[in-house]
Amino acid sequence: MLSNFNVLVKLLAILRPIFRFLSDYYGAGRRIFWRGDNMLGCNCFVWSRVTDLIQPGSDYFSLPDPIPHWPQGSGFATSRIGLGELEVCQITRFEFIWGCNLSTDGKRGVSFYKPISIPDGFFCLGHYCQSNKNPLRGFVLVAREIATQNSSCYNLPPLSKPVDYSLLWSSNEGDDDESFDGCGYFWLPQSPEGYKSLGFVVTNKSEKPDLDEVKCVRSDLTDTCEAYGLLMDIHSKFSKMPLTIRNTRPLHRGMYGRGVSVGTFFCGYSFSSGEELSIACLKNLDSDLHAMPNIDQIHALVTHYGPTVFFHPDEVYLPSSVSWFFENGALLYSNSSSSIGQAIDSQGSNLPNGGTNDGTYWIDLPCDNNRRQNLKKGNLESAKLYIHVKPALGGTFTDIVMWVFCPFNGPGTVKVGLMNISLSKVGEHVGDWEHFTLRVSNFSGELWSVYFSQHSGGEWVEAFDLEFIEGNKSVIYSSKCGHASYSRPGSYIQGSSKLGIGVRNDAALSSFCVHSSRKFEIVAAEYLGVKEPCWLQYMRKWGPSIVYDSRTELDKIIDVLPPVVKNSMRNILNKLPLELYGEEGPTGPKEKNNWIGDERW
Repeated sequence: MLSNFNVLVKLLAILRPIFRFLSDYYGAGRRIFWRGDNMLGCNCFVWSRVTDLIQPGSDYFSLPDPIPHWPQGSGFATSRIGLGELEVCQITRFEFIWGCNLSTDGKRGVSFYKPISIPDGFFCLGHYCQSNKNPLRGFVLVAREIATQNSSCYNLPPLSKPVDYSLLWSSNEGDDDESFDGCGYFWLPQSPEGYKSLGFVVTNKSEKPDLDEVKCVRSDLTDTCEAYGLLMDIHSKFSKMPLTIRNTRPLHRGMYGRGVSVGTFFCGYSFSSGEELSIACLKNLDSDLHAMPNIDQIHALVTHYGPTVFFHPDEVYLPSSVSWFFENGALLYSNSSSSIGQAIDSQGSNLPNGGTNDGTYWIDLPCDNNRRQNLKKGNLESAKLYIHVKPALGGTFTDIVMWVFCPFNGPGTVKVGLMNISLSKVGEHVGDWEHFTLRVSNFSGELWSVYFSQHSGGEWVEAFDLEFIEGNKSVIYSSKCGHASYSRPGSYIQGSSKLGIGVRNDAALSSFCVHSSRKFEIVAAEYLGVKEPCWLQYMRKWGPSIVYDSRTELDKIIDVLPPVVKNSMRNILNKLPLELYGEEGPTGPKEKNNWIGDERW
């Protein structure tokens, strides 16, 4: 019996490349379905537009080092978080259900999972989806009812079974009367009146899921969610529109947002930004946000996860502490005395506090050239990271925002195709505030992702894509002159990377670095009432406004080009970022929209 099985395996191994060839030859994208090394699943030996089904390996991601035991206190890292009438738990272990691939290696596709190892008394709210190119690393929340003082105000319980399921899509492309095990079926729970569904259910059988598979949540305990980040479009010959799979996130985010991400996905035949979805997210009605870390836990988190910030080996304009900047000659100017600057004490106690950036005050460098040049270079020895701690995703995560201050932002370099044009003045400004953000799960204290701020935008990088240098401490690469943050060394274009046109940002490893795990100061945590330094209340400009004559500078370069390319080059320059033509005096951290709001993603 065993020998016959071995013969069958060898035969399938021989036939597999033949079927691959036939699939690619005849297919117009058509393939035969596979699951692992077995030709199973939807309509075996039937040509189909839906792609290969391959179960990925359970390649779970884990941080380089184990998560330590955090200092005791509050509800941080206790595995469960109360949201009012509901208590939720974060599940990160899954059972594979179905997958869809666009390549033979399985990397261009997605897989769908159901949570496993759910604690007793908790209920699933929906299934999970992620890209196959990444290690398995995500979460869904499961929930249970808890008694509260307000429970009696409602006649309906917090959780309820769906009344039915509606089939949204199926990969079964055979005859309408046929059903095949191994196909993917996407079901939307139909919630009872007064409740909302929080996720979809995926099965590999045509029968409807059991009504106990998921729970719906009472509407007042939910918040609006939105779809973002395309995971995949799945095409079917019976539908003109592809099934679109996207991630979900709360619409109301930021420090005061109460939307809680459930971790489920959204799918539908059409999608437009801003439309109301058929599913919702949870809402945290616990005003105390008891799962947020206390001050001892914050220190432990920063010490354990604090990245090392590397500046470019050719960087001239390094960071410094704010007090060093004040002590070494920074001056305060105002409209009433624009020609005479006032010295600023080391704590910034004589800076105007509060108000808004009304243009009446600004900080500038001293007039003396030697002192001016010295201040521009910064002082790496005094540099530190200024930390703002705030709730994220309804208090189920903590954002540790790390601000770095550089006295001066250097001139830019324009990249146009293979040409690199160094600018002499354009891009310069006094007082450069940049930041990156660590997002930590309040269920476990695990580092989940890092946000890299890059001028007017930025990106979240998941923990599995970070470069770690020491234990669970990641690396931040600060770009030359502009100090934008990147997760890897390289040359990045602010503009059109596709055309190779824009401002060049170079990031590289060097001996110029700041260890944020050791050199930091917690300057704000509103939920803890942390006393904030005087300079943080300064809402005006940290540098004067500048208007660049960048067109003249660039025209001088164009004039030396051959006549046949001059006009083309001028058209290209019109696509360069607007920052090349002027810089408003930069404002401090509290004036940035991400101080209260979420990061731009």
